[in-house]
Amino acid sequence: MTGSSKGPLAGRVALVAGATRGAGRGIAVELGAAGATVYVTGRSTRARRSEYDRPEAIEDTADLVTEAGGHGIAVPADHLDPAQVASVVDRIASERARLDILVNDIWGGETLFEWDRPVWEHDLDKGLRLLRLAVETHAITSHHALPLLLRRPGGLVVEVTDGTDAYNRDNYRNSFFYDLAKTSVLRMAFSLGHEVGPRGATAVALTPGWMRSEIMLDHFGVREENWRDALDRVPHFAISETPRYVGRAVAALAADPTVARFNGQSLSSGSLAGEYGFTDLDGSRPDAWRYLVEVQDADKPADVTGYR
Repeated sequence: MTGSSKGPLAGRVALVAGATRGAGRGIAVELGAAGATVYVTGRSTRARRSEYDRPEAIEDTADLVTEAGGHGIAVPADHLDPAQVASVVDRIASERARLDILVNDIWGGETLFEWDRPVWEHDLDKGLRLLRLAVETHAITSHHALPLLLRRPGGLVVEVTDGTDAYNRDNYRNSFFYDLAKTSVLRMAFSLGHEVGPRGATAVALTPGWMRSEIMLDHFGVREENWRDALDRVPHFAISETPRYVGRAVAALAADPTVARFNGQSLSSGSLAGEYGFTDLDGSRPDAWRYLVEVQDADKPADVTGYR
């Protein structure tokens, strides 16, 4: 069985690395909704949690993919371990003999960076652990997965990060380690574009906007159903989006026969919604990065008129 018999990605095979929660889960589900077979990896399982110690499990993501119309396959894996990553790719090669979409969304650094703390004061062990989780994992996964993806022309590699190339170039992102990690992922997509482009594939960097992930909702003490209750405390949260929005961006890219025009570029969920016409689950089209520059960073009152 490879995906559903319907949808623009029917017959296509994806690996979403880091799909336990957040953007990875949203991307996996939307690829499933488009008909793909989606292998989802992560360290949190129903039997054992990662150091995040959160309830989301990789098996739950696989179930959501299948419920959406695709075929979800959970494969527990630590992407810092090359042997485990090689085993995941070997399994995909054995079971499907192809890989059409690789999404590198491995992160794991939410509890490791310290806001606005300079490098000489930042906990060094946490900072280095963050870099390993956010950068080394992506390199390991690409090393092992790309030979399979390149067997067929038309493959897509998506490096998920936080911030566009333009925004991160001009703005300090929270801390030395966070800034370095997120900018490194942008550069990975640029480099991969040079390496896979001539071989018939496309690599892009993709950022969601202010995403209503499970962790973010918990941080503000709200649920998806009542997320607007947080606006009294954080008015600019009005521009936020669900993880499914960036998922729809990936699905749209994967279904686009002319996706190579984006090779090596930095993209955002909001910009791609304008390009492809998809919406978030509520029918809106948040353009968070334009809003951030023109409203939030400009110290204007929160007003999403014209931005979603």
